[in-house]
Amino acid sequence: MPLPRLLPPPVLLAAALLGGCATSEGVRNPSGVPVTELRPDERGFVAGTGIEAQDMVAVTDRMARSILGIPQIARAANPPSVVLEPVVNNTRFPVNKDIFLTRLRTQLNSKAAGRVSFLDRDLMKTLQRERELKRSGQVTASADPNVVEFGGADYFLTGKLDGMSTRTAAGTSDYVLYSFRLTDARTSRIVWEDSAEIKKQGLEDAAYR
Repeated sequence: MPLPRLLPPPVLLAAALLGGCATSEGVRNPSGVPVTELRPDERGFVAGTGIEAQDMVAVTDRMARSILGIPQIARAANPPSVVLEPVVNNTRFPVNKDIFLTRLRTQLNSKAAGRVSFLDRDLMKTLQRERELKRSGQVTASADPNVVEFGGADYFLTGKLDGMSTRTAAGTSDYVLYSFRLTDARTSRIVWEDSAEIKKQGLEDAAYR
């Protein structure tokens, strides 16, 4: 009686892998840590003493509510035009500074119900090039291309992040002051200013990117 033929080891390994895939319910990584989805305003287990997502959400929400409550915005006969200036970062953390004003602008645009408008100065070169194309007749225009349509700013919205750090053998402590102000473009008067301050302490410092 002939003996059963044995399959070579590579074939046996492939069969075992295929069999495992057939019974598996999905890709798993038993040695890794699963991803945890958090709310943007929620503090997670991966945290440091610096500027984090939940801080940005809390600060911009507060600033948006504060701006909408001032008379220059709430009681304006016509929606004032606002230009956003870059945030100044004086902290030790390499923060994406524009994200503060971007979220503040989107919060105001979504909640202001037309009470304030923002001028897109980041597109000035593109807008000027488009106007020249219309003036030269290279593209069509529904209005007179010789009339300047770029709006002027009524207010400038600026922000600044200031920080103070302490580091000893016991751990790290960081204090960050978030300050924003609205300045009248005609008189240079500060018509609104508000701030938020956050202090954190931890045993270890975190790496921020």
